Amino acid sequence: MISVEQLCVQVGGFALRDISISVPTGSYAVLMGRTGSGKTTLLEAICGLRRVLSGRVVLNGIDVTTLPPAARDVGFVPQDGALFQHLTVRRHLEFALEVRRWSRDRMARRVEELAGWLGLGPLMDRLPQGLSGGETQRVALGRALSFQPRFLCLDEPLSALDDASRAEICAVLETVCEHSGVTVLHITHNLAEADRLADNLLTLKNGHIESIDSQT
Repeated sequence: MISVEQLCVQVGGFALRDISISVPTGSYAVLMGRTGSGKTTLLEAICGLRRVLSGRVVLNGIDVTTLPPAARDVGFVPQDGALFQHLTVRRHLEFALEVRRWSRDRMARRVEELAGWLGLGPLMDRLPQGLSGGETQRVALGRALSFQPRFLCLDEPLSALDDASRAEICAVLETVCEHSGVTVLHITHNLAEADRLADNLLTLKNGHIESIDSQT
């Protein structure tokens, strides 16, 4: 479960105040709101990339508010994918596993599994400049999921894609959730995207949660 309790975050002249949300374990929550409403700030606070003034971030019952990003068991996909330009697709999928000192055999099995889920098999030796927008997002998703996090935070991962690529990545996300059971918090402006993916829909406006709707 992702639980945010009375969270306050200040970024320049903008503040999130007393934000409280709950995302049940294994569910897919979508957070919507206008540009500048604080969606990315909230996501970064959950991931540990933004300092919290007050309140708590609790993941599966553990208070992680002051823990560094690497200790939170959260995979993060930024809006532009943020791939390393000098690393091949394979090396992106291996990156977090090497940091965590996985064995070569275990790493190879995990990379093969991810390549199958994400349709990356033919792309493993390519560099980022040789990838399409949809392929870039699949690699970014694979990198975020590689170490088997319990939580996945997605910052508008489909916003730069055309309709065909967006539908493709939505299908990939559905497959990933089915196989991994990861708890997801996904930012988007696209209502059709939210309708397709969300178990829970949250709306953020002017630094406050305006509504929380459950999808059935």
